[in-house]
Amino acid sequence: MVDDMDQQQTTNTVEESLDLIRLSLDEQIYVKMRNDRELRGRLHAYDQHLNMVLGDGEEAVTTIEIDEET
Repeated sequence: MVDDMDQQQTTNTVEESLDLIRLSLDEQIYVKMRNDRELRGRLHAYDQHLNMVLGDGEEAVTTIEIDEET
């Protein structure tokens, strides 16, 4: 019983950056990429190079209008 609790605590702790991604599996995540691209979706899988497989993914598009008079 104690071993089960120790194992659960070790699997739920964040010691390295990839641990945070591991804990986000099957959760909705937000990914900010180069060139101001933003993705949202459910994280299904990832690898050590941070390639990710997202389900129900959407790309968020933000447009900015600049008024030249101000």
